[in-house]
Amino acid sequence: MLESLKEKVFKANLDLVRHGLVIFTWGNVSAIDPDTRLVVIKPSGVSYEEMKPEDMVVVDLDGTIVEGDLNPSSDTPTHLALYRAWPEIGGVVHTHSTYATAWAQAGRGIPAIGTTHADYFHNEIPCTEDMSEQEVKGAYELETGNVIVRRFEGINPVHTPGVLVKNHGPFTWGKDCAEAVHNAVVLEQVAKMSCLAYAINPDLTMNSLLVEKHFSRKHGPGAYYGQKKK
Repeated sequence: MLESLKEKVFKANLDLVRHGLVIFTWGNVSAIDPDTRLVVIKPSGVSYEEMKPEDMVVVDLDGTIVEGDLNPSSDTPTHLALYRAWPEIGGVVHTHSTYATAWAQAGRGIPAIGTTHADYFHNEIPCTEDMSEQEVKGAYELETGNVIVRRFEGINPVHTPGVLVKNHGPFTWGKDCAEAVHNAVVLEQVAKMSCLAYAINPDLTMNSLLVEKHFSRKHGPGAYYGQKKK
């Protein structure tokens, strides 16, 4: 079942290692099949060195295992909450990458202070609020997803495809799992550059017109960055 999607999710998980975004088993990638609305996700606690495509677990949007002998990632309920809230996304990534996690642990969103950021994220990369005692002691992973969705009220998740979960770490998403990984790599680099920039000049600012220019030249009807499809 969904063998092609399993292969893509498997390779996307290995890409997290290749890009230096995870160590040990600190991360996971999922993707949703647009036709069946079934989700393929990394199994919980399985090392990247030992993992195989057939180890990927298939679940429905309620979290019921449809296929697979292993337990799905413990973060599965968070991924599913995002898919249910935002049907336009096709892949989700969670890591504990160093710089993005540092911003999350500090409880700070990453403001748009450079063109690299603006090329990918239209707004500040937001940080979620503190989770309540009830959320932490209850269905924690599900509530993590709910906290993310709540933080994005009034924000287009397609235009700002990433978030920092306070005291936890980053989640990114995209049209598929490959794009979600790409956005995770960019988020980590933006987090690193922003950390260094604020260390050099804590009072830095960025012209909002420059943010709009860089975002719009890659996204939307007037985009002109890259090659046009023939």
